[in-house]
Amino acid sequence: MRDVTPRWIPGAVSATFKKLPLSADEILALLRECGLKTVEWSENAHVFPDDPDGAAVLRQKTLDAGLTIAAYGSYYRLGEHERPEEDFRKSLRSAQALGAPVIRLWAGTAASWDTDEDTRARLTREAALVARMCGDAQIKAALEWHKNTLTDTNESALRLIREADAPNLYCLWQPTVALSPRERVEGIRQLRGRLLNFHVYSWPDGARGPLNAAEWQYYFDAAREPKQTRAALLEFVRDDSPDQFRRDAAVLVQLTESENRHG
Repeated sequence: MRDVTPRWIPGAVSATFKKLPLSADEILALLRECGLKTVEWSENAHVFPDDPDGAAVLRQKTLDAGLTIAAYGSYYRLGEHERPEEDFRKSLRSAQALGAPVIRLWAGTAASWDTDEDTRARLTREAALVARMCGDAQIKAALEWHKNTLTDTNESALRLIREADAPNLYCLWQPTVALSPRERVEGIRQLRGRLLNFHVYSWPDGARGPLNAAEWQYYFDAAREPKQTRAALLEFVRDDSPDQFRRDAAVLVQLTESENRHG
């Protein structure tokens, strides 16, 4: 019998709308209008650390709207906290109440080439600590794939995951401008088994543009894994425009439907 498990679930990152700003209710209505199915709720935009009551209300609103929760988008950065276990638990409490299967982390505050070995070792130990805390809560820990952190190159990100040696530590992925298309695809392939959701946008020449279907088909092709389901989450819409978001969402829905049929 043919496997009909969806490979990609289209959705959005709620921080996309924090400059407008749109309320959680308005975001849910827009996502439903566009045929999107899941949302990453962003910390400090629509859900807050150490606010399990608010997170639980948002969880119910999301489910009532017919959407699922892709992740809790925390802004917890490795290396910024004197008491990492105590401070991270604030984000973890809200992620649990939200019912998030994934919580996002940031791998430090400096580029990998500007991070000395002692600092890298300290960040690696902290990554292992918070990943273990997430595992105890049955939530996956996922590193933001981002410039000026230890996930700014394929090699540095893979080294961090390897040295943390935490089975519950994964990576998110986005098309970092600092990497060429070839390097991006190499990174996707190298992350096999540790790759979770995609943050989806197109930045031709480093500026926000309309979502490029051909570019993203290239990335989806590289990420194919048997029976692996991920969220593809729109972010960084040109001019923060709801109308542009609608156009990008139509492209994303078409791409994911095609990938789910043929992938």
